[in-house]
Amino acid sequence: MIKELELWRGDLTVQPEHFGGWSLGARFYPMLYLLTRVENARDFCSGLILKESLLGRLSRLEVHHIFPKALLYNHGYKKDQVNAVANFCLLTQDCNLEISNRNPAEYLPLCEARNPGVLASQWIPTDPILWQVENYPDFLEARKTLLAEAANTFLARLLHGERAPLDTGRLLAPVTASIGIPGGIESDEEERLIRECNDWVRSQGLPEGRLLYEIADPETGEPIAVLDLAWPSGLQERLSEPVALLIGEEKETLEAANKAGFSYFTDIDDFKRYVREKILVFEPHPGRIVQ
Repeated sequence: MIKELELWRGDLTVQPEHFGGWSLGARFYPMLYLLTRVENARDFCSGLILKESLLGRLSRLEVHHIFPKALLYNHGYKKDQVNAVANFCLLTQDCNLEISNRNPAEYLPLCEARNPGVLASQWIPTDPILWQVENYPDFLEARKTLLAEAANTFLARLLHGERAPLDTGRLLAPVTASIGIPGGIESDEEERLIRECNDWVRSQGLPEGRLLYEIADPETGEPIAVLDLAWPSGLQERLSEPVALLIGEEKETLEAANKAGFSYFTDIDDFKRYVREKILVFEPHPGRIVQ
């Protein structure tokens, strides 16, 4: 895989701009999650290393906005800035609830005092000036650089077992991640609803959908949009049409799904009605409960 990437991209260098996307559908959000799991990132509140084997029942992490959404919106920042990947980190549920919507200028120094080194473990810039909301754009730029350095270190270790410093003077093809790929899950509540719907589909004996399914241009391979939940081969594979569930998405994502041949639903109840009436076509048997 690494050799194929080198042939395709020229090398494996990750640039800060690759972390310039927004929403959980951004292409480099999975890299943030991966780094958190394998590079000894620590929970802000407990100092616990966020490795699944050490978390037990708390192994499911939650996305935390380092600068809370309400604070940023109140200071005039836009949706793509508020939900920037560089504003995300992953914490245990308990810690996410404890921090809630507190100002980073308030809670970051307390977390660092309680667990020294915890901010660096999550690639958080340690300059307190960058924790001020008016300096939020500078915070994002600094954190993108830290994340890119961590990604390059990880990839170099996979390939050579050694550290390869970030070469900021060497640029690859123009990076478009900062523009943002339309679509994707943008909140914990939206993710909860989508996962519950996916569980419901599975309970009906149907294949579960693909979370955060990326539509790409068939000629260039460039991403066009990210669908919240999709069945690209249909709920009855090869027997029914591709279908997607899109919650709270804008017109651009809906049009991309339609152009790619997906029938889509923006309401969960409408989607379930489609499943019952078009997919689960059977005569109910006595004693069988149709959900």
